[in-house]
Amino acid sequence: MPKGWKMSSSTFSVGGHDWRVECYPNGDWQEHDGSLSLYLNHASHSKTGDAIAEFRFCILNQVDWEEPSWTRFSGVRLFSDTTDRSWGWADFVKHENLEEEKDLYVKDDCLAVLCDVTVTAGMPTDDHAEAATPKPEAVAAAAAAAAAPHFDLHAELVSNNQKPDVLIEVGGETLAVHRRVLEARSPVFKADLSLASASEGATTVLRVDDMDADVCKALLWFIYSGTPDMNQLETADTMAERLLVAADRYKLEELKQICADALRRRIRMSSVGTTLALAERHSCPELREACMQYISFPGNLKALMATDGFEQMKTDCSSALLELVLKQMVRLEL
Repeated sequence: MPKGWKMSSSTFSVGGHDWRVECYPNGDWQEHDGSLSLYLNHASHSKTGDAIAEFRFCILNQVDWEEPSWTRFSGVRLFSDTTDRSWGWADFVKHENLEEEKDLYVKDDCLAVLCDVTVTAGMPTDDHAEAATPKPEAVAAAAAAAAAPHFDLHAELVSNNQKPDVLIEVGGETLAVHRRVLEARSPVFKADLSLASASEGATTVLRVDDMDADVCKALLWFIYSGTPDMNQLETADTMAERLLVAADRYKLEELKQICADALRRRIRMSSVGTTLALAERHSCPELREACMQYISFPGNLKALMATDGFEQMKTDCSSALLELVLKQMVRLEL
């Protein structure tokens, strides 16, 4: 199937409005080649006018039908002519990730996609778990006009011949960096540097404990460039979890949110317990909410109790959160 080829579901009614699911098996846009794109389309706009709704998509396990995977939540979205009649995700799931678990999620060359829609009177918001976006063609022109060249601090410093004046010792490696960049981006680095010792030649040596070198490099990449290495974040084992911890430690809230978003995109039964505990420890409310919604899916809480993550969740999560889980267990008579 070529890029941009679309298949649509039959229309269905929710809250007095008609909807359809639009699926692009090979991506809806050139830069999304290698991904499956999914959107919810407001099919009755000409008859019913604007709609405010929130929704989620899940790719279902076709072996036991109990564990939804690759679940995303949209937040409240306005479907209108002035915003967009279709909202969703251009990179809902990568083909390579589907291929890894093909035996569970692909049957007779078909995926089973759950679409759960709630029409609401609430106001649109950007603070929910997955922040669904309009289809790319609706915003491409505006985005191109608004885009500005990215400011790369490292390139600027190198071009101005500013040599590194800080050595970070981490995980058996030594990384050379610039003091003013660290101080400008992180209040924690600024405080640590004020206490660190300067070696001969005015170079400051800063030792970072309890962190792997690859995580520190990813942290510094973000500090210098303002953007994370998304390929590494999405594919490297445990990188999103470890980098979230580091971002929280050094008060890099934007990076912390990006890591939380990456974790939400790949909540699984094997990881939801530890991810929920992580969200609780590091104050990630949207990630916590996404985990709780995943657990509330029929059959998932019972399956969670059999995982190692459930024991960690009981140890790390607050009493209020555990009480909520226990109430769910009682309701389901587990």
